[in-house]
Amino acid sequence: MATALKTIAVPEVTPAHADAWHQVVTASMAEDLPGVPPPTRNQSYARLSRPGPGSRLLTWLAYDTGGGRTRPMGAATLRLFDRLGQEHLAETELHVHPDARRRGIGTRLLSAVVDEARSQGRRSLIAEAPASGAADLFCVRNGFRRALTLHHLLLSLEEVHRGWLDELTGADQPGYRTAAWNGTVPDTLADTFAAAKNAMNGMPTGDRDHGALSWDAERVRAVAAVVAGRGDTLLTVAAVHDDESDGTARIAGFTEIVIPGGTAARARQYDTAVVPAHRGHGLGVWLKAHMLRRLHDEYPQVTEVETDNAADNTHMLAVNEQLGFRRQRTSHEYRLTLTERKEPA
Repeated sequence: MATALKTIAVPEVTPAHADAWHQVVTASMAEDLPGVPPPTRNQSYARLSRPGPGSRLLTWLAYDTGGGRTRPMGAATLRLFDRLGQEHLAETELHVHPDARRRGIGTRLLSAVVDEARSQGRRSLIAEAPASGAADLFCVRNGFRRALTLHHLLLSLEEVHRGWLDELTGADQPGYRTAAWNGTVPDTLADTFAAAKNAMNGMPTGDRDHGALSWDAERVRAVAAVVAGRGDTLLTVAAVHDDESDGTARIAGFTEIVIPGGTAARARQYDTAVVPAHRGHGLGVWLKAHMLRRLHDEYPQVTEVETDNAADNTHMLAVNEQLGFRRQRTSHEYRLTLTERKEPA
């Protein structure tokens, strides 16, 4: 049967575009990431139409128009970061339907992505690929260099004894108490929560050229609004330190979980960080145990939690493995240099 390939840039994502994206991604993930649940159609549309704050998302679709019908065969996005400290950075996600591979679709989509990233003045383009797979080889062939290795871990909550979580959360943490909320941080903690978020700038990022990200209360609220707008549930547990010298309550660490659609069986670990001045007290395990207890008690439909850690983030890997997370797979983040880094004069 004759085939004809057509690649289009999507000026504004509609439900029909999101459905085409969803078809390609579902087939691609079934081939490359068996066992990893693909997004639902609603989640695909929400993701494409509501990018995170401080960024823009551009979309391309490739169709096979031969044989009198139109079938989506490839999809790509380019996320352009506009926030201060990351204006040089862009990320891409690219999928090709297994039935349409080795026909130049991926190359054509990548060319469109790279041209646009360059035209937007970006210095680095980041892409993630499962280790030792077709996407891994595609990145290497197209000039990307490996920047970071990620271990993906999964926790089965059915294997975590509720009594053990009580023991972990009941352990004495002198000088600290917990605060928990759903969605947006309470106003009284917004500024100190943003300050704690800045502790993530010290996490390993390999050679990603990630830049430094500055958090404030406005950005914290904006991220929560995006998560809610996608129909997901954001849970946060924080460790609060009450400073006796001035009576100020400051967040010393936190952990976040997102439940896709609010009802999914597999939750996703978002950010976890402990402020440097408060490290060495076991707050990471303590906070994560509190979060797992919340899931047990308030969200019984959640049976799994997935997370990922940089391979050289040995401390957080140890925390997660102590709680029962097990390594499922490995992926690599690749960086394509678009323009040379300019050193300050």
